[in-house]
Amino acid sequence: MDERRMVRISKYLAKHLRHEPERIGIGLDEQGWVGVETLLAASAANGFPIGREELEHVVAANDKRRYELRDGRIRAAQGHSVAVDLGLPAVAPPAVLYHGTVEVSVAAIRAEGLSRMSRGHVHLSADRETAVRVGSRRGRAVVLVVDAAAMHAAGHPFRVSANGVWLADHVPPEFIRFPG
Repeated sequence: MDERRMVRISKYLAKHLRHEPERIGIGLDEQGWVGVETLLAASAANGFPIGREELEHVVAANDKRRYELRDGRIRAAQGHSVAVDLGLPAVAPPAVLYHGTVEVSVAAIRAEGLSRMSRGHVHLSADRETAVRVGSRRGRAVVLVVDAAAMHAAGHPFRVSANGVWLADHVPPEFIRFPG
């Protein structure tokens, strides 16, 4: 499969497994799963046919491991704007986590902290490089350092998705170190 087709399928999956399943007539269960055959049939009926081998290739080859296949079902690993409970247990985070953003957002983050916005969780990474890549999608990246150990000690739960993205409900500003 060529790279363009792989990207198109991945974006299609993100749209319908994270944000708008109803747009193609599928329903996600409470943990975000849908049957693979249901997804493939709905995709074809809505003018975007995906072969089973193509789907499996996109799931296996996606560098961010955005999707999970299990027992004939598929789901997005995280990043949902529709209500799902991924069933992830609370776990102790590393001492420090990172969040990539852009300069225009920093003032609001200083005042309010990191909010989940339209997503189910705030997304954090275990390494600075990932935060730079995330922040760079909308301009020059600003990397914020989260004192995850102190936040966890204060009773804030963390979860980690199957693809290694750390999830929090909110990161209060007192746990964030800003550059400069």
